[in-house]
Amino acid sequence: MKTLLISLAIIAQTVVGVDPATVVGAIKPMNGVNNAPIKEYQESFNALRIPYSRLHDSTYSLEYGGPNVDITDIFPDFDADVEDPSSYDFAVTDSVLLSLVAAGTEPYYRLGQSIVTYEDRSRLSTITPPKDFKKWAEICDHIIRHYNEGWADGYHMGITYWDIWNEADLDEVHHAWRKKPRCWAGPRRKFYKLYVTTAKLLKERHPELKIGGPSYADTRRCGRRFLKYVKRKHAPLDFFSWHMYHRKPWRIMQDAGIIREMLNKRGFKNTESHLNEWNFQRSWSDISSYSDSIRRDIKGAAFISAVMCEAQRGPIDMLMYYDIRPTVTWNGVFADDTYETMPAYWSLYYWSDLLEYGTWVESNCDNGNIYTCAARSEDGSHVRLLIIRYHEDDSYNTSRDVSVNLPEGWTVTSARLTDSEGQDRRLDPAPAYTMRPNAMMLLEISRGD
Repeated sequence: MKTLLISLAIIAQTVVGVDPATVVGAIKPMNGVNNAPIKEYQESFNALRIPYSRLHDSTYSLEYGGPNVDITDIFPDFDADVEDPSSYDFAVTDSVLLSLVAAGTEPYYRLGQSIVTYEDRSRLSTITPPKDFKKWAEICDHIIRHYNEGWADGYHMGITYWDIWNEADLDEVHHAWRKKPRCWAGPRRKFYKLYVTTAKLLKERHPELKIGGPSYADTRRCGRRFLKYVKRKHAPLDFFSWHMYHRKPWRIMQDAGIIREMLNKRGFKNTESHLNEWNFQRSWSDISSYSDSIRRDIKGAAFISAVMCEAQRGPIDMLMYYDIRPTVTWNGVFADDTYETMPAYWSLYYWSDLLEYGTWVESNCDNGNIYTCAARSEDGSHVRLLIIRYHEDDSYNTSRDVSVNLPEGWTVTSARLTDSEGQDRRLDPAPAYTMRPNAMMLLEISRGD
């Protein structure tokens, strides 16, 4: 039986097709992240060419220099004068955003508060609904002015996206917010009112910016009521942000379709859909360290790239991987002890190579465990083809020969492979390669003269 299995591994073969002449659209920014680098891996982060980074929960990472980003960290005394620059403490938050700007990454600013864990309730007051929604909106306006208009010795960063709050629905069901709230210690209608008040004020004063939210945890259950309220109050919603953690790429895309339909039905056809928190998670009832370990190995990296490929084809406008903060188990990009790169680094890197070419062209494969995406250069002479093998089933261990069906005159000129044998290994150009069950390959394909 062992000999038979080895034989099957040799003959198992899949063909990937690519058509450089068929333009589908533009490569989308699927390689966004959450949070900022620290000095130990600033240079490696710069090389990733991340387009956007959402800032959330960063106040808990002391490596950044102290609490930051949250409204209560920047404006600690709610009774202070909102017009007085001395009421604000921008110092640490400035350094966090500047580390992104240094990398060419545009901050995606979350206006609100970090999650309050069950283990530490010391910040419970920070998620209590503000006593004056209009003043809270004014504080947000001044934060925008600091980073985009130079107010209070500020900057001109040109930050486009401003995301209002985070997971206010997390404890909405059965009024769980009354017991141990984590993100919003109040009824849902108070959050709706805060969103509408803030979004209207910010859009009126900064019409060129994109104002949105609400970064919901369970949009299928809670999103419709929020959208109905926002529509009835004629509040802006330039983008709708939501979260999902799973182990199946198709399941994430199922939710993406439902959310797009939900937006369209409520009259938000032009509202962008942002999955701005996501990662591998076997299940929320899984209390073992399995998911933590997977996020840091090749299977987790292959999952990330598979979702990117599916989202490129689906109704999602932006993905933002959670999380690159140091020393958190969600970070599969940089090791928390040595700060060296881990396999998920190459998931983001390879996508940046596609984004660099920019033009999305047709690619396909009839194998359900193989995902593809291809991008053509501006002059049309080169194509980068991303091929991913992802298997949810850990018992699957069969290698597979993957060949590329190219049009006449096109040849593979370089190949990079990340799998269980190593990160970003360079292979000789060839028309076919052997890929392990969880692997990521980026091919450069060139047209001859």
